[in-house]
Amino acid sequence: MGSRKIISFDWAIKNVLRDKANFGILEGFLEALLKQKIKIESLAESESNRDHEFMKYNRVDLLAIDESGDHIIVEVQYSPEQRLFKRLLYGTSKDIIDNISTGEDYSNVKKVYSVSLVYFNVETPDAAPVDYVYHGKTEFFGFHSGKKANINTKFLEGYDKNSKEDVNVFPEYFIISLDIFDDNVKDALDEWSYSFKHHEVKDSFKAPGIKEMSEKLSYVKMKPEEQRIYDKYLADLASDRGTLQYKYEEGLEKGMEKGLEKGMEKGLEKGIKKGELKVAQAMLNSGISIEQVAEITKLDIGDLETLL
Repeated sequence: MGSRKIISFDWAIKNVLRDKANFGILEGFLEALLKQKIKIESLAESESNRDHEFMKYNRVDLLAIDESGDHIIVEVQYSPEQRLFKRLLYGTSKDIIDNISTGEDYSNVKKVYSVSLVYFNVETPDAAPVDYVYHGKTEFFGFHSGKKANINTKFLEGYDKNSKEDVNVFPEYFIISLDIFDDNVKDALDEWSYSFKHHEVKDSFKAPGIKEMSEKLSYVKMKPEEQRIYDKYLADLASDRGTLQYKYEEGLEKGMEKGLEKGMEKGLEKGIKKGELKVAQAMLNSGISIEQVAEITKLDIGDLETLL
């Protein structure tokens, strides 16, 4: 069974997918993820691409706007960051605020989807992952009953798209952790995930848009000069990832050393104090006055009164 080598998805976001003729690739992927028909009207540069120079290789993203006006932030990120979820929240919140004017009717607030393709595990490392795709959204439950509330759809005007069962006006978050995907392909989303992870499309894949991706993102169809630029990008990416990983591990190691040192120091202090209190207790029990014990042990009289 054959396959075709393709360029990485982050490179495609930077250089290929912004062409309207190639929107079908992104639409196919988003349909497999969101389980609804997606028709992209336009793409915009995301503000986060300009946040920090050192992130130019670690993360790249774009903003897609579909025909219903919903906004979809798509990003690829290679290295973990401590404030990942706060940044995702900031990104969706900023997009909402940036696209509605003060005093404008709230019906114009856009639905925002945040889609992150990451090359690390977002779950705790000592536990087996529950999945490689994670979905988060705001829901309401009865405070006492714990049952999910049946929100009246009149409060959700303009958001009842194709589904009447699960209407949600709040931002939704999708995190696809490609590093822990086990390559067991069972559905269309698995086909896309496999292709993103390995930079290749198998001939057997049939997900909508994926054949188009294998053609338009084909490495062998690139001109020699384009291949040279792309190969340099991959080399820079690997170097950047290595630097970020080193800094992350170095910071973690220093943090652990500092924490261990501080913990040992506190433990030693606690042990000494405990020993002194035992000696003081014995002295008090033998009839020595509290003032004399305080002078000998240098302990606070208040602590000694507590012993008494």
